[in-house]
Amino acid sequence: MYRKVLLCYDGTTEGRNALREGAEVALCMGAEAHLLAICRSGIDGSVPEGITPALIQCDDDRSQAILKEGVSWLEARGLKAHGLLVYGDPLDHIPNVAREIGADLIVVGHRQRGRLSRWWSDSDEQTLLDRTQCSILACVVRET
Repeated sequence: MYRKVLLCYDGTTEGRNALREGAEVALCMGAEAHLLAICRSGIDGSVPEGITPALIQCDDDRSQAILKEGVSWLEARGLKAHGLLVYGDPLDHIPNVAREIGADLIVVGHRQRGRLSRWWSDSDEQTLLDRTQCSILACVVRET
């Protein structure tokens, strides 16, 4: 059913859960796995005077470690994964990469928000569901 699975990973608990569940789907389906490591740059919010070569290197090292961690985890479970690192807004990158690789399934982690949080952050912007043409598996970490 699924030939190409795009696993979205950011190093969070939700991302690790999505990686685990997505890997199981890819293995069961014999699908090609693509890992999209999405990082928000720590430099974006910095004042220009505060940006140093060391800060840039640290930010890049952290991002590369997230990509390497995800690809290594998948390979240890028998999946040959193609890895790609991007910086910025996941809502922009995920649909674009899914289209580029011809993904049949996108796997993302999801953190549930409380009523107050949803009330403050509701917007009229499009969601990932609005921007993609393939199936989406949202993996939720339930708090015990």
